[in-house]
Amino acid sequence: MSENDSFKSTLDRLRARIDQQKGKDRELAGADTQADRFIFNPGANERAAAAARLADAADSSPRGAGEGVADSYAQRVARGRSGAPLEPPVEEPEEYYEAEDPFVASSASSHTLAGTLPAPRGYENATGAPRAQAGSAERILTGLNPQQKEAVTHTGGPLLVVAGAGSGKTRVLTSRIAYLIATGQARPAEVLAITFTNKAAREMRERLGEMLGGLARSMWISTFHSACVRILRAEHNAIGMRSTFTIYDQTDAQKLMQMVCREENIDIRAYPPKSLSRQVSNLKDELVTPKQAEEIAEDATGRVLAQAYKSYQERLQAANALDFDDLIMRTVELLRANPDIARRYRTRFRHVLVDEYQDTNHAQYVLVRTLAGEEDRLQESNLTVVGDADQSIYAFRGATIRNIEDFEKDFPGATTVQLEQNYRSTQNILSAANAVIANNAHRRVKKLWTDQGSGAKIVGYVADSEADEASFVVDEIDALRENEDFKYGDFAVFYRTNGQSRALEEMFVRTGIPYRVIGGTRFYERKEIKDAIAYLQAVVNPDDTVSIRRILNEPRRGLGAKAEEHVANHAAKWGISFGAALADVAHPGERGEVRGLTPRARNSMVAFAQALEESRKLAEEGQEPATILLKIMDDSGYLPALKQSEDPQDVARLENLAELHAVAHDFSAQNEGATLADWLDQVSLVSDTDKLPDGEVGEGEATLMTVHTAKGLEFPVVFVTGMEDGTFPHIRSLSDETELAEERRLAYVAFTRARQRLYVSRAAVRSSWGAPQEFPPSRFLEEIPPELLDWRRAESSQDVLRGSTFAGYGSGRYYGGGVTYRNRFDDAPHFDDDADFAPPIGSGKGTFTPGKLGVPKRGAGEAGSAPGPDRAEAPAPAEGASQLATETVSGAGSLDGTTVEREVARETGGLRVGDTVRHKAFGTGKIVGFEGSGKSTTAKVKFGSVTKRLMLRFAPLETVK
Repeated sequence: MSENDSFKSTLDRLRARIDQQKGKDRELAGADTQADRFIFNPGANERAAAAARLADAADSSPRGAGEGVADSYAQRVARGRSGAPLEPPVEEPEEYYEAEDPFVASSASSHTLAGTLPAPRGYENATGAPRAQAGSAERILTGLNPQQKEAVTHTGGPLLVVAGAGSGKTRVLTSRIAYLIATGQARPAEVLAITFTNKAAREMRERLGEMLGGLARSMWISTFHSACVRILRAEHNAIGMRSTFTIYDQTDAQKLMQMVCREENIDIRAYPPKSLSRQVSNLKDELVTPKQAEEIAEDATGRVLAQAYKSYQERLQAANALDFDDLIMRTVELLRANPDIARRYRTRFRHVLVDEYQDTNHAQYVLVRTLAGEEDRLQESNLTVVGDADQSIYAFRGATIRNIEDFEKDFPGATTVQLEQNYRSTQNILSAANAVIANNAHRRVKKLWTDQGSGAKIVGYVADSEADEASFVVDEIDALRENEDFKYGDFAVFYRTNGQSRALEEMFVRTGIPYRVIGGTRFYERKEIKDAIAYLQAVVNPDDTVSIRRILNEPRRGLGAKAEEHVANHAAKWGISFGAALADVAHPGERGEVRGLTPRARNSMVAFAQALEESRKLAEEGQEPATILLKIMDDSGYLPALKQSEDPQDVARLENLAELHAVAHDFSAQNEGATLADWLDQVSLVSDTDKLPDGEVGEGEATLMTVHTAKGLEFPVVFVTGMEDGTFPHIRSLSDETELAEERRLAYVAFTRARQRLYVSRAAVRSSWGAPQEFPPSRFLEEIPPELLDWRRAESSQDVLRGSTFAGYGSGRYYGGGVTYRNRFDDAPHFDDDADFAPPIGSGKGTFTPGKLGVPKRGAGEAGSAPGPDRAEAPAPAEGASQLATETVSGAGSLDGTTVEREVARETGGLRVGDTVRHKAFGTGKIVGFEGSGKSTTAKVKFGSVTKRLMLRFAPLETVK
């Protein structure tokens, strides 16, 4: 069993244990029902009071990747007094400086509870609580629909607001808070409102400021993590920490784990520190302590993890530091272990409101439950949660959809209000989203509707390739700008994975359309891409000091600043480039050896220099850029390091490098005889973002982003690209119903971001490591009612060559009128234009049985006919690519009507046709054939209904016995 499988099994057992012992866990929160009013003291000295001023300065992700975590106010105070930093500084967002802490606001004494401060004159009632001003409550309710009004005015007991996309949940949440204050049901300082992003917290604070004026300043409106920071700094003695504790971000946490591995003699090849750090984070999300981790460990992997976790926590404590996951876990532990403190905060926060409740993880759920009230009086708690299970898309960050699905069980007597009226989108868009999400089982039934009219139909487009798809997108943007009242800033283009942005970005640059990439880095600015380009620049130009020094220790090869300095000193002494000095390390000549290097550093530099020299020979021989890219990234150890990593981010980096390889391959196919230097010139021009036009005044920029990043946003026009099985839904979800349900929720989120126009597109063929790969249409396209769709192009060139018949849709390539597709650039990279898409020997021709509106039916096609999407037929490679080295048979020798390829003598590493293998990203699949030979040997592996081609030299395949 692999490390990953073992850990997953451990977590599954743990979750089952948590569910079984839920009642016992809840008892730990404290059962004292006597809650007396008191004056809250957040700290006994100026430092603690100052520390409490830390406001919403936590990361925006549900679990927290560590970015944007704030340094404490007390740390800055301490540094100012001592003249030296106590801990490494951590980045703080600007909200820190704007927010006011209710514990210390408007009071000369730091020991005064804001909730006991006198209310503004004319705003008190006989009991001291704020009283409603004439007409204020009525004004708050003005314009709300009946369901919104019911949620805002609810009294008595827990409240679940099921807020469909675009149903005005933010308005409901802020109006409810304002209504509680205006009607005297709560003082401002008795309100705790929690959301997931700093942006959402800031917007809520601003809206309440407009509605309530200065009263809003004494509310706690923050993210989960920032609220916990404030509590922990105020209660630092109870957790054995100083109030000046440091918050470690993800990078700090991984560095600490590396230290742990060294000191505990943990084999970092078998247990990479990055993987251990991530697994510790997962354990903390489940509130598993080091001791519990040790108790549930059943194998070597579990024991190593428990050992690393224990040592890691000991070193955190010794450093007076908490990592991001500790912020919530330690707060829960604080409240569970100290009933008096828990009771104090429950009394303080009489009204708790949580936004985006569907995105909470187990630790956040327990925190909310603990703050909401005593276990035996939860039915009386004034807890309001707002969310939508249909928009739960963060399971990969630890979010647990059952938190919102089981709310009524967890909080007996809860009232549920459902918001279904949408104020954002047209009915056609909503009907499509409703139809897709309806295919998820075990969901609360709801249907979004609007009174804004049907609107335009959803436009569909089947592209030949990703470049063709990108060209269609920019054509439509131009057409809508020319013919209708749209600006560049009105357009958003969504994709499932970051690697898909490359083709889009290149087309946007070439057409001069201003754009921005949100929630990610531009393709050519991503670290792995810049590293790869730097390697190639060093191959082409041995004197490129900047590129060589960038990659000298990428991946890590034990070359620190000292070793680099010795080479730089040698270069300065002889007046040569850094690259020339590096060559002297490998080949000492008349200038002698580079002095000061340790034997280990010298050996690493020699290997590095030799890798560059070997690739340089290929460049001098005129080899294709794609070949040289693979050579240098392999010989340098860069690809092997990513392959061996268990980090999902490294899987994404591999995908991005695969995309870069495809770009290089396409360039050679379109530019016969072009050199590596020629390609690097083109890449440099494409990535020169400083030369992007700013657009006309008021035009703004088109927005490119992943669907996950688009959550919570909206745009007049939305393009959802990559609608193929294996892309969206992602290939990893195709064999897992739970993951597929999350992908469907992701599609629902994508569709409901659009206000006026929605486009859905797919590419019949995408490129992976230079090999064209055919993908079937996304099942989500099939789930959209045909009457809602206008297919501008319902079949690809490949379909035409197969002799496709699309009954009921006429002949030719274009349907539905509108903008006729045109290829904007003759030299645009359409890798399918040069490919031979004739069926392989033994496949026959026949017809391609269509489904509705250009979407083939699942399972269509029989042996001897062109395949349906469940048995996609692979196009032959483009000219210049390796020819198939396979022997094919059909008929009796076929499996389920598909062509089976017999193994021909080649280097397969012991793998055979029929073997079951596991891939880190794609899951478990079966080998159905091999292609190529030697280092180019490629395995065809069927994962569910999708077949992937994977180069054996770097594909992370593991045989399943």
